Amino acid sequence: MHNATSAPTLSYYDYIIVGGGTAGFLLAATLSQKATVLLLERGGSPYGNPNITKMTSFGAALSDLSPSSPSQRFISEDGVINSRARVLGGGSCLNAGFYTRASTEYVKLGCCHSMASLMTIFTGPTKVGGTIFDQQGNRHTVADLLEYANPSGLTVLLHASVHKILFAVEGRKKPKARGVVFRGAKHKAYLKRGSKNEIIISAGALGSPQLLMLSGVGPAEHLKSHNIKVVFHQPLVGQGMYDNPMNAVFIPSPIPVEVSLIQVVGITRFGSYIEAAGGASSPSRMFSSEATAEAAFRGGFIIEKVMGPIWTGHLELRTRNPNDNPSATFNYFKDSQDLQRCVQGIQTIEKIVESKPFAKFRYESLPWTVLLNMAANGPVNLLPKHYNPSMPLEVYCKDTVMTIWHYHGGCQVGKVVDHDYKVLGVDSLRVIDGSTFNDSPGTNPQATVMMLGRNKDEEWEGPMAQTDLVLIHVPMHVVIAWLGILERLATRVRLLRMGMVVDSACLLCSAAAETRHHIFFDCPFSR
Repeated sequence: MHNATSAPTLSYYDYIIVGGGTAGFLLAATLSQKATVLLLERGGSPYGNPNITKMTSFGAALSDLSPSSPSQRFISEDGVINSRARVLGGGSCLNAGFYTRASTEYVKLGCCHSMASLMTIFTGPTKVGGTIFDQQGNRHTVADLLEYANPSGLTVLLHASVHKILFAVEGRKKPKARGVVFRGAKHKAYLKRGSKNEIIISAGALGSPQLLMLSGVGPAEHLKSHNIKVVFHQPLVGQGMYDNPMNAVFIPSPIPVEVSLIQVVGITRFGSYIEAAGGASSPSRMFSSEATAEAAFRGGFIIEKVMGPIWTGHLELRTRNPNDNPSATFNYFKDSQDLQRCVQGIQTIEKIVESKPFAKFRYESLPWTVLLNMAANGPVNLLPKHYNPSMPLEVYCKDTVMTIWHYHGGCQVGKVVDHDYKVLGVDSLRVIDGSTFNDSPGTNPQATVMMLGRNKDEEWEGPMAQTDLVLIHVPMHVVIAWLGILERLATRVRLLRMGMVVDSACLLCSAAAETRHHIFFDCPFSR
């Protein structure tokens, strides 16, 4: 890893990847096995920052508003406080660590596209979710896999904000991506002259549509309003922005509660997910910079997240500065069905809180209506408050809406990119990240986003189609933290040690017979 200030002003690569996040980093590591790859990350390194590495600091990372923070806060036009990653490893450095597999229904709907081919059929039971935190509460991000990339094939530049993509236009039927301008517009990197060489945008659901627009690919009139030369009129860039509404009930506890993030998800029949975290600070400490001095309380919160959602929003440029947040509108609860899902989710939380097993974790002196008022009056968003106990839960849902950071869309498959993630209307350019989703896969989508970075689409004839991921002598704690994702959500995995098959029970997983991924490690239970 190097700071972009030390990079040459001109360089050439087989692949240029913009964004070293959850998908982009794995993609860079994969491609580096048989190609030269430049990975440009606008943020810094995740290492040495306890707000990233420790589970107990989850809220602190999101509350850090400093210019060097791994989390860049933005506020949607709806008035909801949100965050986007600004660090190597992306969302895997900031999220609650939990992941689940995309549902069967999601795959049947074609939402996974070529990703459906990566689903493995096991002869035995398999987990459908897990966490990237180890038993000591240490986070393992995708950046941990840097040491397993090909060092001679991968160049990683930090603090390398990309200003725009350069296109060759004259004499061509379609514009062709040929390079990027980055780091204060003082550096340029170009693709080598290979027919399969490409630029891949993996800057996230905000950054990817933003960069396309800054580069001249987007709604023509909007681009002209910012004095951006139109390379290709694509009115759907920035459209179809989704963010799953989240509402929470905060519950002080009379007894100490172990610090924990999402570990179990309840999937309802009516279209909401129920999740919980314990030992948390007050909600305002996580979501409001003005309230960071408030004392923490012993307790936690139970949340409901609306599946879908049905109503969508859009994204537009504010400025031509790539470091500025674009304008994002998500239109929370504009659809009555989304609103009713929230109401039913809050009613489900009430049943949980009022249940006998939960009694020891709450104060008898704080009835349900008081708990609702605590959240309704907290600084969880910038919306005006209307709720009081005499009002229906619909008002509570609207007043207390938050994000669970699963926003997606803006470069959707079938609209902005094709099913191979190639940008429609231009050559040598792909978008591979959550901005391509038409729906959020599973309850917590990070593993599916990771697999976009490991996608071996048969139509992709570049080096990635022939590459194995080889992890040699990986520390056991890293294997445990990552094997679930690499095996259960990737292609089939065989566990090897010195050529011998390892007893899969020692890692609580089922190993398949054939593989393109070989993970070598020292295991005391190997045969």
